[in-house]
Amino acid sequence: MQLRPRLTNEEIKARLVLVVGVGLTIVFVLSIGFMLYGLQFVTQPRNMSEADGEAYSVLSPLLMSLSGGLLALLSANGLRDKPKDPPTPPTSGSTP
Repeated sequence: MQLRPRLTNEEIKARLVLVVGVGLTIVFVLSIGFMLYGLQFVTQPRNMSEADGEAYSVLSPLLMSLSGGLLALLSANGLRDKPKDPPTPPTSGSTP
């Protein structure tokens, strides 16, 4: 049996960011979907119950933090780990 070559640190990090980003996106989309389902298709009394009001008041900051975390993860990923150029040797020659 032939073993696969080992992954580099950049490849491991890219896969980790992908898994975390997909996980956060799934949680975010499902939360929004369940909230919209509850608003549209579940029969509600004229006045919202206290339990529903508390659930929505907790869900709002949760979704804001999830969306902020997802955006920060995806935007900050491109800013780090840029390949470093080797220093260029000084050129010798006459200066005018």
